Amino acid sequence: MPIATASMPTALTNELLDALAEARSADAALRQVDHMRSLIAGESIFSIQQNVTTAHDPAGEIRLRRFYSSQAERHPVGGTKRKTLTPWTQCLFVQGRVFVAEGAEAVAPHFDDFEQMRPYGLQSVINVPLLRGTVCYATFNVFGTRPEWQPHEVLGIRLLALAAARWVPAAPGLAYRFTDMSFTSPMES
Repeated sequence: MPIATASMPTALTNELLDALAEARSADAALRQVDHMRSLIAGESIFSIQQNVTTAHDPAGEIRLRRFYSSQAERHPVGGTKRKTLTPWTQCLFVQGRVFVAEGAEAVAPHFDDFEQMRPYGLQSVINVPLLRGTVCYATFNVFGTRPEWQPHEVLGIRLLALAAARWVPAAPGLAYRFTDMSFTSPMES
């Protein structure tokens, strides 16, 4: 049973933050974040997708590479995918906002690989953009088996994304653009 963020013991929260401060590698820190994610979101799958789009990629496309996976045997680190301009990419990569979808009917239109997710019973998602200025350099993703999220779960996942952000580097040469929206986003140094 997921824990309620509002009633999460202060000691547990401090324990996570202390563990992250003492972590010696991104993998060790993200395993701590992953553990807390399972306490907040229950049965779910967690990943971080690094935005590896460069100026050489076509306008209107985002290239993502899996940086962390709670299910590395099924969804290995390093796996890549391309995303085009959709309401999902506009929300995360143009507007820099959190994307939440609840129910399989709401999730499916945004993920072209949803049929591969269906056997795992995934039917809700929280995607949090990791931002440097206005540039989304990665996404923090939690797919749940329940049809909807509780407000404290969304808040907890958003806070975990903030805690994890320092362990996720921006890809070299990051740049993406959506020409039909007059949006260009070179990575700020």
